[in-house]
Amino acid sequence: MSNNKDQQKNLSNEQREELLAALKARFEKNMHRHSGMDWAAVKTRLAAARPDKLWSLYEMEKTGGEPDVVGQDKNSGEIIFYDCVPESPEGRRALSYDREGLESRKANKPDGDALSMAAEMGIELLTEEQYFVLQELGEFDTKTSSWLKTPPAVRDLGGAIFGDRRYDRVFIYHNGAQSYYSSRGFRGALRV
Repeated sequence: MSNNKDQQKNLSNEQREELLAALKARFEKNMHRHSGMDWAAVKTRLAAARPDKLWSLYEMEKTGGEPDVVGQDKNSGEIIFYDCVPESPEGRRALSYDREGLESRKANKPDGDALSMAAEMGIELLTEEQYFVLQELGEFDTKTSSWLKTPPAVRDLGGAIFGDRRYDRVFIYHNGAQSYYSSRGFRGALRV
């Protein structure tokens, strides 16, 4: 069964080329997000990546995340990608925070939840710290908001956190994990 799942996470040559072209164009257009890095090194890392990592990047792209390089782990050499679309990805909105929150709703359930969708995509929700790093690279979520990886102590009390940018400031808020809004999605991180 897992072998079939792995086969589904392989991109066709056309999808791979389409993804690499989009990533390269975005990388070159937004050098301020990854100063000191060059595309050749990123491309080499992507060429050596496991197929499921490229599939995850493709899913980030397909759902409107506009993934871009935001750094490189000095120890492992991994390239770090975040969703860098100006507003929370359209293909990942109107979701409760997690499966437990989704199942606790009695009526008007959303189609899914952020944590499960991220897991299916092979990515992690941005943490609060990562969200602040992202916001240093530009202005994100000025009209939307994004669920963030919630600390267990908050989640154990039924809540979840999200962030946005308003009044030229970054705010971190809380909501019940079962809530969802058409303007709230989630942003992901992926290490390749």
